[in-house]
Amino acid sequence: MQRDTQQKEAIRLTFIRAGRPLSIDEILSYARRQVAGLGIATVYRNIKSLQEEKFIQPVDLPGQTTRWEIAPGGHHHHFLCRTCDKLYEIHGCPEDLSRLVPEGYTLEEHDILLRGLCKNCSRKNNTRER
Repeated sequence: MQRDTQQKEAIRLTFIRAGRPLSIDEILSYARRQVAGLGIATVYRNIKSLQEEKFIQPVDLPGQTTRWEIAPGGHHHHFLCRTCDKLYEIHGCPEDLSRLVPEGYTLEEHDILLRGLCKNCSRKNNTRER
C-alpha cells in the first residue's frame, strides 16, 4: 500500500478543484501551486497510483494526448475547446443511437466528442469582433 504524500494530495485536489479532465501539463501546472518543487516524473508516478486506486481514469481522444478525469464518471461525453484545448465533461446522451446503426449490426458502445469554443474563449472571441 502506498502512502499519501503531499505531492499526491496536491494532485488529487487538483482534480477535485478543476472539475474536468486534465492533461499532464495542466496537472503539473495546477498542482505546482500547492507544491512548488513538483516534477513531471512525480506527476506521472502519482497518476499511475491514482489510476490503480481507481480515483482517476484516462480519457483517450483521437489525435490528442491522454487526459485524466475523476472516476467513475458514469456514462458521459466530452466537449473540447478548439482554442484553449481544455476538455469538459458533458452529461447526457442522445436517445436511441441504435437507430443509426446499419441493419443487422449491433451497437455495443459509443463516444461523442463535441468541439467548439468554451465559455471563456467564446467571450474573448465576441469581444474581439466588436
